Amino acid sequence: MKRRDFLGSAGLVPLSVLMPTAFAQAQNTILSPEMLALSNYMGSAQNQPLPPEVLEQTKLHVIDTFAAIVSGSELLPGQAALKYIKLHGSKGKQTVMASQLTSGPADAAMANGVMGHADETDDSHGRSRSHPGCAVIPASFAVGEELDISGQHFLRAVALGYDVGTRLLMAMGGPRFSYDSHKSSHSIAGMFGAAAAAGCAAGLNAQQMRWLLDYTAQQSSGIASWGRDTDHIEKAFVFGGMPAKNGVISALLVHTGWNGVNDVFSGPDNYFLATAPNADRALLVEKLGERYEITQTDIKKWSVGSPIQGPLDAIEIIRRQHPFELEQLAAVRVRLDPSVAKVIDNRDMPDICLQYMVAVMLLDKTASFKAAHDIARMQNPAVLNMRAKVQLIPDPALSQYLPVRVAIVEIELKDGTVFTERVDAVRGTPRNPMRRDEVVAKCQDLMDPVLGKRQSKALIEATLMLENQRSLKALSPLLKRRV
Repeated sequence: MKRRDFLGSAGLVPLSVLMPTAFAQAQNTILSPEMLALSNYMGSAQNQPLPPEVLEQTKLHVIDTFAAIVSGSELLPGQAALKYIKLHGSKGKQTVMASQLTSGPADAAMANGVMGHADETDDSHGRSRSHPGCAVIPASFAVGEELDISGQHFLRAVALGYDVGTRLLMAMGGPRFSYDSHKSSHSIAGMFGAAAAAGCAAGLNAQQMRWLLDYTAQQSSGIASWGRDTDHIEKAFVFGGMPAKNGVISALLVHTGWNGVNDVFSGPDNYFLATAPNADRALLVEKLGERYEITQTDIKKWSVGSPIQGPLDAIEIIRRQHPFELEQLAAVRVRLDPSVAKVIDNRDMPDICLQYMVAVMLLDKTASFKAAHDIARMQNPAVLNMRAKVQLIPDPALSQYLPVRVAIVEIELKDGTVFTERVDAVRGTPRNPMRRDEVVAKCQDLMDPVLGKRQSKALIEATLMLENQRSLKALSPLLKRRV
Protein backbone atom coordinates (compact mmCIF):
# COMPACT_ATOMS: atom_id res chain seq x y z
CA MET A 1 0.00 0.00 0.00
CA LYS A 2 1.27 3.44 -0.90
CA ARG A 3 1.87 5.88 1.95
CA ARG A 4 -0.83 8.25 0.65
CA ASP A 5 -3.36 5.36 0.42
CA PHE A 6 -2.47 4.25 3.94
CA LEU A 7 -2.90 7.70 5.42
CA GLY A 8 -6.16 8.13 3.59
CA SER A 9 -7.54 4.80 4.79
CA ALA A 10 -6.49 5.70 8.33
CA GLY A 11 -8.38 8.95 8.14
CA LEU A 12 -5.20 10.94 8.63
CA VAL A 13 -5.19 13.01 5.45
CA PRO A 14 -6.74 16.48 5.83
CA LEU A 15 -9.56 17.41 3.49
CA SER A 16 -7.28 20.08 2.03
CA VAL A 17 -4.90 17.35 0.74
CA LEU A 18 -7.55 14.98 -0.60
CA MET A 19 -9.57 17.68 -2.35
CA PRO A 20 -7.25 20.69 -2.71
CA THR A 21 -9.33 22.56 -5.27
CA ALA A 22 -12.64 22.23 -3.46
CA PHE A 23 -11.04 23.06 -0.11
CA ALA A 24 -9.31 26.13 -1.49
CA GLN A 25 -12.50 27.32 -3.14
CA ALA A 26 -14.38 26.97 0.13
CA GLN A 27 -11.73 28.88 2.03
CA ASN A 28 -11.62 31.60 -0.61
CA THR A 29 -15.26 32.51 0.03
CA ILE A 30 -14.15 34.17 3.27
CA LEU A 31 -14.87 37.88 3.17
CA SER A 32 -14.69 39.82 6.40
CA PRO A 33 -16.75 42.99 6.92
CA GLU A 34 -13.51 44.96 7.07
CA MET A 35 -12.25 43.65 3.73
CA LEU A 36 -15.64 44.21 2.12
CA ALA A 37 -15.78 47.84 3.30
CA LEU A 38 -12.13 48.53 2.47
CA SER A 39 -12.21 47.02 -1.02
CA ASN A 40 -15.49 48.75 -1.87
CA TYR A 41 -13.98 52.06 -0.81
CA MET A 42 -10.86 51.40 -2.85
CA GLY A 43 -12.79 50.31 -5.91
CA SER A 44 -14.98 53.41 -5.94
CA ALA A 45 -12.27 55.98 -5.08
CA GLN A 46 -11.56 57.03 -8.66
CA ASN A 47 -15.14 58.26 -9.04
CA GLN A 48 -15.45 59.98 -5.67
CA PRO A 49 -14.70 63.74 -5.58
CA LEU A 50 -12.30 64.87 -2.88
CA PRO A 51 -13.50 67.57 -0.46
CA PRO A 52 -11.91 70.94 -1.34
CA GLU A 53 -9.53 70.99 1.64
CA VAL A 54 -8.44 67.39 0.90
CA LEU A 55 -7.91 68.23 -2.77
CA GLU A 56 -5.72 71.19 -1.78
CA GLN A 57 -3.63 69.10 0.62
CA THR A 58 -3.25 66.34 -1.98
CA LYS A 59 -1.85 68.79 -4.52
CA LEU A 60 0.57 70.20 -1.93
CA HIS A 61 1.81 66.73 -1.04
CA VAL A 62 2.26 65.90 -4.73
CA ILE A 63 4.37 68.97 -5.43
CA ASP A 64 6.28 68.47 -2.17
CA THR A 65 7.12 64.92 -3.27
CA PHE A 66 8.10 66.06 -6.77
CA ALA A 67 10.49 68.51 -5.10
CA ALA A 68 11.93 65.72 -2.95
CA ILE A 69 12.49 63.58 -6.06
CA VAL A 70 14.05 66.37 -8.10
CA SER A 71 16.41 67.48 -5.34
CA GLY A 72 17.11 63.86 -4.42
CA SER A 73 18.36 63.15 -7.93
CA GLU A 74 21.53 65.05 -7.05
CA LEU A 75 22.25 63.05 -3.90
CA LEU A 76 24.02 59.70 -3.58
CA PRO A 77 20.86 57.53 -3.49
CA GLY A 78 19.45 59.41 -6.46
CA GLN A 79 22.63 58.94 -8.45
CA ALA A 80 22.55 55.23 -7.59
CA ALA A 81 18.96 54.98 -8.84
CA LEU A 82 19.73 56.73 -12.11
CA LYS A 83 22.79 54.55 -12.67
CA TYR A 84 20.67 51.43 -12.21
CA ILE A 85 18.15 52.64 -14.80
CA LYS A 86 20.93 53.47 -17.26
CA LEU A 87 22.54 50.04 -16.94
CA HIS A 88 19.66 47.70 -16.17
CA GLY A 89 16.35 49.55 -16.46
CA SER A 90 13.49 47.89 -18.30
CA LYS A 91 12.31 49.27 -21.63
CA GLY A 92 9.39 51.65 -21.46
CA LYS A 93 8.20 55.22 -21.82
CA GLN A 94 7.54 56.11 -18.20
CA THR A 95 9.28 59.18 -16.84
CA VAL A 96 12.33 58.80 -14.64
CA MET A 97 12.14 62.24 -13.08
CA ALA A 98 14.94 64.82 -13.05
CA SER A 99 16.59 63.01 -15.97
CA GLN A 100 16.15 62.31 -19.67
CA LEU A 101 15.69 58.60 -18.95
CA THR A 102 12.57 56.50 -19.38
CA SER A 103 11.80 52.97 -18.25
CA GLY A 104 8.99 50.51 -17.66
CA PRO A 105 6.43 51.42 -15.00
CA ALA A 106 7.87 49.31 -12.17
CA ASP A 107 11.46 50.45 -12.66
CA ALA A 108 10.45 54.08 -13.15
CA ALA A 109 8.47 53.94 -9.90
CA MET A 110 11.43 52.34 -8.13
CA ALA A 111 13.90 54.99 -9.28
CA ASN A 112 11.54 57.86 -8.50
CA GLY A 113 10.80 56.34 -5.10
CA VAL A 114 14.48 56.09 -4.22
CA MET A 115 15.02 59.70 -5.26
CA GLY A 116 11.94 60.70 -3.26
CA HIS A 117 13.60 59.51 -0.06
CA ALA A 118 17.19 60.22 -1.03
CA ASP A 119 16.92 62.87 1.65
CA GLU A 120 14.81 63.71 4.71
CA THR A 121 12.80 66.22 2.67
CA ASP A 122 9.71 64.10 2.00
CA ASP A 123 6.50 63.99 4.02
CA SER A 124 5.85 61.76 7.04
CA HIS A 125 2.87 60.28 8.90
CA GLY A 126 3.45 59.96 12.63
CA ARG A 127 0.68 57.55 13.70
CA SER A 128 1.85 54.92 11.20
CA ARG A 129 5.57 55.77 11.38
CA SER A 130 5.79 55.98 7.61
CA HIS A 131 6.71 58.30 4.75
CA PRO A 132 3.77 57.85 2.36
CA GLY A 133 4.62 60.25 -0.45
CA CYS A 134 7.90 58.74 -1.63
CA ALA A 135 6.13 55.43 -2.41
CA VAL A 136 2.53 56.39 -3.17
CA ILE A 137 3.19 59.19 -5.65
CA PRO A 138 5.88 57.46 -7.80
CA ALA A 139 3.70 54.34 -8.03
CA SER A 140 0.49 56.11 -9.00
CA PHE A 141 2.33 58.42 -11.39
CA ALA A 142 3.98 55.49 -13.20
CA VAL A 143 0.71 53.60 -13.68
CA GLY A 144 -1.22 56.79 -14.40
CA GLU A 145 1.28 57.77 -17.07
CA GLU A 146 1.21 54.25 -18.54
CA LEU A 147 -2.59 54.25 -18.79
CA ASP A 148 -2.91 57.99 -19.57
CA ILE A 149 -5.31 58.93 -16.80
CA SER A 150 -6.50 62.44 -16.00
CA GLY A 151 -5.00 64.71 -13.38
CA GLN A 152 -8.17 64.43 -11.30
CA HIS A 153 -8.01 60.62 -11.39
CA PHE A 154 -4.36 60.76 -10.31
CA LEU A 155 -5.12 63.02 -7.32
CA ARG A 156 -7.86 60.67 -6.14
CA ALA A 157 -5.48 57.73 -6.47
CA VAL A 158 -2.86 59.53 -4.40
CA ALA A 159 -5.33 60.36 -1.62
CA LEU A 160 -6.46 56.72 -1.56
CA GLY A 161 -2.89 55.50 -1.21
CA TYR A 162 -2.38 57.63 1.89
CA ASP A 163 -5.66 56.32 3.34
CA VAL A 164 -4.86 52.64 2.88
CA GLY A 165 -1.16 52.32 3.68
CA THR A 166 -1.26 54.35 6.89
CA ARG A 167 -4.43 52.66 8.17
CA LEU A 168 -2.93 49.23 7.62
CA LEU A 169 0.08 50.13 9.76
CA MET A 170 -2.10 51.68 12.45
CA ALA A 171 -4.13 48.47 12.50
CA MET A 172 -0.91 46.52 12.98
CA GLY A 173 0.06 48.63 15.97
CA GLY A 174 1.61 51.80 14.53
CA PRO A 175 5.06 52.78 15.81
CA ARG A 176 4.98 50.11 18.52
CA PHE A 177 4.65 47.41 15.86
CA SER A 178 7.81 48.69 14.23
CA TYR A 179 9.77 48.78 17.48
CA ASP A 180 8.63 45.35 18.71
CA SER A 181 8.73 43.38 15.45
CA HIS A 182 11.98 44.78 13.96
CA LYS A 183 10.09 45.07 10.68
CA SER A 184 10.04 48.32 8.74
CA SER A 185 6.73 50.14 9.16
CA HIS A 186 7.94 52.54 6.47
CA SER A 187 8.18 49.89 3.77
CA ILE A 188 4.98 48.05 4.73
CA ALA A 189 2.81 51.17 4.87
CA GLY A 190 4.47 52.47 1.72
CA MET A 191 3.90 49.23 -0.14
CA PHE A 192 0.19 48.91 0.60
CA GLY A 193 -0.29 52.63 0.00
CA ALA A 194 1.56 52.44 -3.31
CA ALA A 195 -0.45 49.40 -4.38
CA ALA A 196 -3.77 51.02 -3.50
CA ALA A 197 -2.85 54.20 -5.38
CA ALA A 198 -1.56 52.27 -8.40
CA GLY A 199 -4.66 50.07 -8.36
CA CYS A 200 -6.88 53.14 -8.37
CA ALA A 201 -4.85 54.61 -11.22
CA ALA A 202 -5.38 51.32 -13.08
CA GLY A 203 -9.16 51.55 -12.54
CA LEU A 204 -9.47 48.31 -10.54
CA ASN A 205 -12.89 47.43 -9.12
CA ALA A 206 -13.62 46.19 -5.58
CA GLN A 207 -12.98 42.53 -6.37
CA GLN A 208 -9.76 43.34 -8.16
CA MET A 209 -8.68 45.49 -5.20
CA ARG A 210 -9.03 42.43 -2.96
CA TRP A 211 -6.70 40.52 -5.24
CA LEU A 212 -4.34 43.49 -5.35
CA LEU A 213 -4.11 43.44 -1.53
CA ASP A 214 -3.36 39.72 -1.71
CA TYR A 215 -0.43 40.15 -4.08
CA THR A 216 0.82 43.09 -2.04
CA ALA A 217 0.74 40.98 1.12
CA GLN A 218 2.90 38.38 -0.64
CA GLN A 219 5.42 41.09 -1.56
CA SER A 220 5.31 42.85 1.80
CA SER A 221 8.84 43.08 3.21
CA GLY A 222 11.38 45.25 4.92
CA ILE A 223 13.23 45.04 8.23
CA ALA A 224 14.60 47.78 10.42
CA SER A 225 18.23 46.99 9.63
CA TRP A 226 18.08 50.01 7.31
CA GLY A 227 18.98 52.01 10.42
CA ARG A 228 22.58 50.83 9.97
CA ASP A 229 22.75 52.23 6.43
CA THR A 230 25.30 55.07 6.42
CA ASP A 231 24.77 56.36 2.87
CA HIS A 232 20.93 56.47 2.87
CA ILE A 233 20.84 54.27 -0.25
CA GLU A 234 19.28 51.20 1.36
CA LYS A 235 16.98 53.43 3.42
CA ALA A 236 15.77 55.17 0.25
CA PHE A 237 15.10 51.78 -1.33
CA VAL A 238 13.23 50.47 1.72
CA PHE A 239 11.13 53.61 2.24
CA GLY A 240 10.45 54.60 -1.36
CA GLY A 241 11.90 52.49 -4.14
CA MET A 242 10.88 48.97 -3.16
CA PRO A 243 7.33 49.87 -2.01
CA ALA A 244 6.67 51.90 -5.16
CA LYS A 245 7.92 49.15 -7.44
CA ASN A 246 6.05 46.35 -5.66
CA GLY A 247 2.87 48.41 -5.57
CA VAL A 248 3.04 48.91 -9.32
CA ILE A 249 3.61 45.20 -9.87
CA SER A 250 0.57 44.29 -7.74
CA ALA A 251 -1.63 46.71 -9.68
CA LEU A 252 -0.46 45.67 -13.13
CA LEU A 253 -0.69 41.95 -12.38
CA VAL A 254 -4.36 42.31 -11.48
CA HIS A 255 -4.97 44.78 -14.31
CA THR A 256 -3.60 42.13 -16.67
CA GLY A 257 -6.19 39.62 -15.45
CA TRP A 258 -4.61 37.78 -12.54
CA ASN A 259 -6.84 36.70 -9.67
CA GLY A 260 -5.94 35.61 -6.17
CA VAL A 261 -7.11 35.12 -2.60
CA ASN A 262 -10.35 36.90 -1.80
CA ASP A 263 -9.45 38.12 1.72
CA VAL A 264 -5.78 37.98 2.65
CA PHE A 265 -6.51 39.71 5.97
CA SER A 266 -8.82 36.95 7.32
CA GLY A 267 -9.05 33.17 7.35
CA PRO A 268 -6.27 30.55 7.52
CA ASP A 269 -2.68 31.76 7.14
CA ASN A 270 -3.77 35.36 6.69
CA TYR A 271 -1.44 38.36 6.56
CA PHE A 272 -2.03 39.50 10.11
CA LEU A 273 -1.46 36.03 11.56
CA ALA A 274 1.91 36.04 9.82
CA THR A 275 2.96 39.59 10.66
CA ALA A 276 0.90 41.15 13.47
CA PRO A 277 -1.32 38.65 15.33
CA ASN A 278 -2.67 41.36 17.65
CA ALA A 279 -3.74 43.64 14.82
CA ASP A 280 -7.00 45.55 15.20
CA ARG A 281 -8.77 45.02 11.86
CA ALA A 282 -11.38 47.64 12.69
CA LEU A 283 -8.74 50.35 12.23
CA LEU A 284 -8.46 49.39 8.54
CA VAL A 285 -11.76 51.11 7.87
CA GLU A 286 -12.03 53.58 10.73
CA LYS A 287 -13.61 56.81 9.40
CA LEU A 288 -12.89 55.92 5.77
CA GLY A 289 -14.23 58.77 3.67
CA GLU A 290 -14.37 61.06 6.73
CA ARG A 291 -10.77 61.28 7.90
CA TYR A 292 -8.40 61.54 4.97
CA GLU A 293 -4.93 60.54 6.13
CA ILE A 294 -3.25 62.83 3.63
CA THR A 295 -4.52 65.71 5.79
CA GLN A 296 -2.90 64.02 8.80
CA THR A 297 0.51 63.79 7.10
CA ASP A 298 3.29 66.28 7.80
CA ILE A 299 4.95 68.40 5.14
CA LYS A 300 8.38 69.25 6.48
CA LYS A 301 9.40 72.86 6.61
CA TRP A 302 13.07 71.97 6.97
CA SER A 303 14.94 69.42 4.83
CA VAL A 304 16.10 67.44 7.84
CA GLY A 305 15.04 64.37 9.82
CA SER A 306 11.63 64.65 11.48
CA PRO A 307 12.97 64.77 15.08
CA ILE A 308 15.01 67.89 14.24
CA GLN A 309 12.02 69.85 12.92
CA GLY A 310 10.77 70.88 16.37
CA PRO A 311 14.12 72.14 17.68
CA LEU A 312 14.67 74.25 14.54
CA ASP A 313 11.18 75.71 14.87
CA ALA A 314 11.90 76.54 18.52
CA ILE A 315 15.15 78.34 17.70
CA GLU A 316 13.43 80.36 14.97
CA ILE A 317 10.68 81.40 17.40
CA ILE A 318 13.14 82.33 20.16
CA ARG A 319 15.26 84.47 17.85
CA ARG A 320 12.19 86.21 16.48
CA GLN A 321 10.87 87.01 19.95
CA HIS A 322 14.21 87.59 21.70
CA PRO A 323 16.91 88.69 19.23
CA PHE A 324 20.46 88.05 20.42
CA GLU A 325 23.97 88.02 19.01
CA LEU A 326 26.00 84.83 18.77
CA GLU A 327 28.69 86.39 20.97
CA GLN A 328 26.14 86.42 23.79
CA LEU A 329 25.39 82.69 23.52
CA ALA A 330 26.59 80.39 26.29
CA ALA A 331 24.68 77.13 25.72
CA VAL A 332 21.82 75.49 23.88
CA ARG A 333 19.93 72.60 25.46
CA VAL A 334 17.51 70.47 23.42
CA ARG A 335 15.15 68.06 25.19
CA LEU A 336 13.52 65.18 23.29
CA ASP A 337 12.02 61.81 24.13
CA PRO A 338 14.90 59.28 24.52
CA SER A 339 13.78 57.05 21.62
CA VAL A 340 13.53 60.12 19.40
CA ALA A 341 16.81 61.63 20.57
CA LYS A 342 18.90 58.58 19.72
CA VAL A 343 17.85 58.79 16.07
CA ILE A 344 19.53 62.18 15.54
CA ASP A 345 22.28 62.23 18.17
CA ASN A 346 25.67 63.11 16.62
CA ARG A 347 24.99 61.24 13.38
CA ASP A 348 27.48 61.21 10.52
CA MET A 349 24.93 62.50 7.97
CA PRO A 350 24.34 66.25 8.33
CA ASP A 351 20.58 66.23 7.71
CA ILE A 352 19.95 63.80 10.58
CA CYS A 353 22.53 65.22 13.01
CA LEU A 354 20.80 67.46 15.54
CA GLN A 355 23.96 69.08 16.91
CA TYR A 356 25.15 70.08 13.44
CA MET A 357 21.77 71.36 12.25
CA VAL A 358 21.26 73.43 15.42
CA ALA A 359 24.70 74.97 14.91
CA VAL A 360 23.83 75.81 11.30
CA MET A 361 20.48 77.28 12.35
CA LEU A 362 22.23 79.55 14.82
CA LEU A 363 24.94 80.62 12.39
CA ASP A 364 22.76 81.08 9.28
CA LYS A 365 19.43 81.98 10.91
CA THR A 366 17.93 79.30 8.67
CA ALA A 367 18.54 75.70 7.66
CA SER A 368 18.83 75.45 3.89
CA PHE A 369 18.81 72.31 1.78
CA LYS A 370 22.41 73.01 0.82
CA ALA A 371 23.58 73.31 4.42
CA ALA A 372 21.68 70.15 5.39
CA HIS A 373 23.77 68.18 2.89
CA ASP A 374 27.14 69.84 3.27
CA ILE A 375 29.26 67.07 4.79
CA ALA A 376 32.44 69.12 4.52
CA ARG A 377 30.88 71.93 6.54
CA MET A 378 30.49 69.59 9.49
CA GLN A 379 34.24 70.09 10.07
CA ASN A 380 34.16 73.87 9.67
CA PRO A 381 35.76 75.54 12.74
CA ALA A 382 32.86 77.95 13.25
CA VAL A 383 30.38 75.07 13.09
CA LEU A 384 32.43 72.93 15.47
CA ASN A 385 32.70 75.84 17.91
CA MET A 386 28.94 76.39 17.84
CA ARG A 387 28.21 72.67 17.94
CA ALA A 388 30.20 72.36 21.18
CA LYS A 389 27.58 74.56 22.85
CA VAL A 390 24.70 72.25 21.89
CA GLN A 391 23.56 69.62 24.38
CA LEU A 392 20.95 66.99 23.51
CA ILE A 393 19.11 65.80 26.63
CA PRO A 394 16.99 62.61 26.41
CA ASP A 395 13.94 63.44 28.55
CA PRO A 396 11.68 60.51 29.57
CA ALA A 397 9.00 62.99 30.65
CA LEU A 398 8.34 63.69 26.96
CA SER A 399 7.60 60.03 26.13
CA GLN A 400 3.98 60.42 27.25
CA TYR A 401 3.25 62.61 24.22
CA LEU A 402 4.40 60.14 21.55
CA PRO A 403 3.81 59.82 18.64
CA VAL A 404 3.88 63.63 18.89
CA ARG A 405 7.56 64.54 19.15
CA VAL A 406 7.52 67.38 21.64
CA ALA A 407 10.71 69.45 21.65
CA ILE A 408 11.94 71.85 24.33
CA VAL A 409 14.81 74.20 23.56
CA GLU A 410 16.60 76.34 26.15
CA ILE A 411 18.98 79.06 24.99
CA GLU A 412 21.22 80.40 27.74
CA LEU A 413 23.12 83.65 27.33
CA LYS A 414 26.40 84.48 29.05
CA ASP A 415 24.65 86.89 31.40
CA GLY A 416 22.51 84.05 32.73
CA THR A 417 19.36 84.88 30.75
CA VAL A 418 17.52 81.75 29.59
CA PHE A 419 14.94 81.66 26.80
CA THR A 420 12.78 78.55 26.62
CA GLU A 421 10.45 77.42 23.84
CA ARG A 422 8.37 74.26 23.77
CA VAL A 423 7.08 73.02 20.41
CA ASP A 424 4.09 70.69 20.56
CA ALA A 425 3.01 71.19 16.95
CA VAL A 426 5.85 71.41 14.45
CA ARG A 427 5.31 73.73 11.49
CA GLY A 428 3.94 71.60 8.67
CA THR A 429 2.03 69.19 10.92
CA PRO A 430 -1.78 69.00 10.78
CA ARG A 431 -2.06 71.12 13.95
CA ASN A 432 0.24 73.78 12.51
CA PRO A 433 0.04 73.44 8.72
CA MET A 434 2.14 75.33 6.23
CA ARG A 435 0.38 77.72 3.88
CA ARG A 436 0.44 77.10 0.15
CA ASP A 437 2.99 79.89 -0.35
CA GLU A 438 5.31 78.31 2.25
CA VAL A 439 5.16 74.93 0.51
CA VAL A 440 5.76 76.57 -2.85
CA ALA A 441 8.77 78.48 -1.50
CA LYS A 442 10.24 75.26 -0.10
CA CYS A 443 9.71 73.44 -3.41
CA GLN A 444 11.29 76.24 -5.42
CA ASP A 445 14.35 76.16 -3.17
CA LEU A 446 14.69 72.42 -3.83
CA MET A 447 13.93 72.35 -7.56
CA ASP A 448 15.35 75.62 -8.94
CA PRO A 449 19.00 74.45 -8.83
CA VAL A 450 18.12 71.27 -10.78
CA LEU A 451 15.37 72.26 -13.22
CA GLY A 452 15.92 76.00 -13.39
CA LYS A 453 13.59 78.66 -12.03
CA ARG A 454 11.34 78.86 -15.09
CA GLN A 455 10.72 75.12 -15.34
CA SER A 456 10.25 74.57 -11.62
CA LYS A 457 7.73 77.43 -11.52
CA ALA A 458 5.84 75.91 -14.48
CA LEU A 459 5.81 72.49 -12.79
CA ILE A 460 4.46 73.94 -9.56
CA GLU A 461 1.75 75.88 -11.37
CA ALA A 462 0.70 72.85 -13.44
CA THR A 463 0.57 70.62 -10.35
CA LEU A 464 -1.56 73.11 -8.45
CA MET A 465 -4.06 73.00 -11.33
CA LEU A 466 -3.80 69.27 -11.81
CA GLU A 467 -7.51 68.57 -11.36
CA ASN A 468 -8.08 70.41 -14.66
CA GLN A 469 -5.53 68.40 -16.65
CA ARG A 470 -7.13 65.92 -19.06
CA SER A 471 -3.92 63.90 -19.16
CA LEU A 472 -1.36 63.27 -16.45
CA LYS A 473 1.24 63.21 -19.21
CA ALA A 474 1.05 67.00 -19.33
CA LEU A 475 3.42 66.98 -16.35
CA SER A 476 5.94 64.60 -17.90
CA PRO A 477 8.05 67.16 -19.84
CA LEU A 478 8.16 69.45 -16.82
CA LEU A 479 9.57 66.67 -14.63
CA LYS A 480 12.48 65.93 -16.95
CA ARG A 481 15.87 67.52 -16.65
CA ARG A 482 16.76 69.51 -19.73
CA VAL A 483 20.02 68.64 -21.45
